[in-house]
Amino acid sequence: QPPAPQPAPGAQPPDENETQAGPSGGGGVESGTEEEQPGRCCKVKTPRWIRACVRFRFPASIDPFTNLMYVLWMFLVSLAWNWNVWFIPVRWAFPYQTPDNIHYWLLTDYLCDLIYILDIAVFQPRLQFVRGGDIILSSHFQFDVASLVPLELFYFKTGINPLLRLPRLLKICISCIFLCFPSLRVIRTTTYLLYCLHFNACLYYWISDFIGLGLTQWVYNGEGNSYIRCYYFAVKTLITIGGLPDPTTLSEIIFQLINYFIGVFAFSIMIGQMRDVVGAATASQTYYRSCMDSTIKYMSSYRIPRDVQNRVKTWYNYTWQSQGMLDEQELLNQLPDKMRLDIAIDVSYSIVSKVPLFQGCDRQMIFDMLKSLRSVVYLPGDYVCKKGEVGREMYIIKAGEVQVVGGPDGKTVFVTLRAGSVFGEISLLAVGGGNRRTANVIAHGFANLFILDKKDLNEILVHYPESKKLLRKKARKMLNKGKKPEPKEEAKEPPLVPAAPVRAETPKLLKAALEMTERSSGLKGALAKVKEKTNKSSISLQVNMLKP
Repeated sequence: QPPAPQPAPGAQPPDENETQAGPSGGGGVESGTEEEQPGRCCKVKTPRWIRACVRFRFPASIDPFTNLMYVLWMFLVSLAWNWNVWFIPVRWAFPYQTPDNIHYWLLTDYLCDLIYILDIAVFQPRLQFVRGGDIILSSHFQFDVASLVPLELFYFKTGINPLLRLPRLLKICISCIFLCFPSLRVIRTTTYLLYCLHFNACLYYWISDFIGLGLTQWVYNGEGNSYIRCYYFAVKTLITIGGLPDPTTLSEIIFQLINYFIGVFAFSIMIGQMRDVVGAATASQTYYRSCMDSTIKYMSSYRIPRDVQNRVKTWYNYTWQSQGMLDEQELLNQLPDKMRLDIAIDVSYSIVSKVPLFQGCDRQMIFDMLKSLRSVVYLPGDYVCKKGEVGREMYIIKAGEVQVVGGPDGKTVFVTLRAGSVFGEISLLAVGGGNRRTANVIAHGFANLFILDKKDLNEILVHYPESKKLLRKKARKMLNKGKKPEPKEEAKEPPLVPAAPVRAETPKLLKAALEMTERSSGLKGALAKVKEKTNKSSISLQVNMLKP
């Protein structure tokens, strides 16, 4: 086998990644990365931008609502469509298309046709739609094909007539998707109104030219800018401002009547659409205002103190300005469980996963816990929790600051916790009675906190017994950490001589009962005395007998 060729002196050795054989085999250089120049022994690298273009592959399917590239392309298609829809009437009615500038008009027309062709050939067959629950590729774009009917071939017989390009307007079904996004509804409605005025201005000039410019008082007299003058007449007609010259001929009267009827209906439709657009745009703010007014009315009926009412108003204003809504949980509950989990992971997983108490737990258990978090806004000076109260929540600081205070006056700041900090996690498990708050926590400024309720955590831990054991074990360690061991009592030595048993004293009630019994029975008392004397005499006799 011949030795591998050596690079020329001074030449840079090729990159290893670029000299490896491609998947097609052959042991040669990867296609599109390097090429060998004839008559030279070294290899020249292909520029990076050329390699990027070679490696780029057009996607097999396109989502029309999420693909950014398609949205940008639809913006370009919309420009091409608007060129046709706005300038075809102008070129037909006004004398703006002349033999001197006709090549500029035709060049722009054919450039728009090229955009149409690329859209049909490249983008439209790859669009995906949902039908019957299945994602399918678009195969019905007859209007797009019809919009490219080459009626321009009649130019050779009739001359360059802009009306032969009217089929280009059939692409409205696809090109107006760009204008159908909710954020552009106001622009779309305004565009409809402007186009009605635009088309009416073109029609007015065509009628004036057909009758004769300046022949009557009603038609355009040919002075000044023709488009601006005709547009001014269209605005006064469609909006029915008044002050128009009276039509004299039959054609003028018919045109003016049609204008009045169209103006009434068109303007009423535009006003209705504007009302709907403004109402939809301010629906959430209207809901916020109604909630705030109802709360204020409730507090006034029960004569709530003025300072409390002011704090409630401040909470409403700040919550609306910071979140754009009053209750985030109400919005999230409308979403499917999977989407709520995705949002919760992006918002708070990086914070919760750093809590020492939850490290090592089941990942799915943490995901379930994230879905149970709820957002609460605290005003400056609000107590998040107080010392001695039973703890039932864990807090995660989303935004703002809180301070742990205490001391004799209750105002000494021990520590300031900022966004990302967690506190109150031990109270969730309540191990060994450790569910009492040990300090006061107040909001230092406006604070937005995530709260995890103890009840929600217990419901989650039912399905994760191993994580439950781990959490309780960690909680015990955290509770016992820092506690001082209690001193043991010294054992007392037992006494050498046992103490004599103490005879229990006769109860007083029993003594009184015996005395009453003796007094009530005299015979028994006499017998008792005889018996006592007999005993004494027998004892004295025995003593005498024992004496020597």
